[in-house]
Amino acid sequence: MVTPPDPAVLYPDIATQGSLGVALQAVAEEGGFSVPVTASASDPLRYAAVESTLPHRRALLVSSSAIERRWRIRGEESFQGMPLIVGDTDDLAQVARAAQAWLDGVPLSDIRQVAPFVHLTGRFEVPDHDPVRLTESEWQGMRTEASAREQPGYHALVEAAYAEPALRGLYPFTSHWALRFSTTTGPWMSTVGPCLLADDVDRYTVSAGFTGSGLIAQATTAQEAVAAAVRHLPSGLGPVTSGADLAENRRELSS
Repeated sequence: MVTPPDPAVLYPDIATQGSLGVALQAVAEEGGFSVPVTASASDPLRYAAVESTLPHRRALLVSSSAIERRWRIRGEESFQGMPLIVGDTDDLAQVARAAQAWLDGVPLSDIRQVAPFVHLTGRFEVPDHDPVRLTESEWQGMRTEASAREQPGYHALVEAAYAEPALRGLYPFTSHWALRFSTTTGPWMSTVGPCLLADDVDRYTVSAGFTGSGLIAQATTAQEAVAAAVRHLPSGLGPVTSGADLAENRRELSS
């Protein structure tokens, strides 16, 4: 096993300034703007965070690679903690520009214009946490992620599931590479229906368990797999509800 270099060796300029937070603030000031940054108490050379003026955004997380001189960002929405933007770059000034845009509440698409290294996950912001809109956002995030993977079978499966209204109305998520569905959004989900797995571009498995247990059907096309899954959905499913409501109900039952 190769031991990663000491952060002070990989980032001597950061070490000189005492923390990634201080260094990021200094780079921002050099660019003519100000970004309040909080450095990690446990690992100040490698981690920092920048709050947003928007309550539906969590603090932007900034981290330094342990292997090469490079920085990563992750900006999450506040309700489920799902990423809205991610990215990595070797230019700390680019990170500072992305951090300022996140802080100022700049729209997601405009953040990418300010800092081109930023990658949009496909999810969109839902300030009121409406469960139907959160479901739409998660589908867009899943489709964006699937299109970027070098796994055409998985991409075909996600697109086929999205094209089916009965599944598109459910909240999608993955578990052990299996496509699954919930009648509630995150952070507390209520799983419903079968699991769909793309074994290959022309081999799909529909099962009751995400490990492939409880085999329901095997198919040669994504559309056939989706059709089999729909046939095994319970009847009477209504619109997706909030995972926060489910969590509250569970607390009441346990109290």
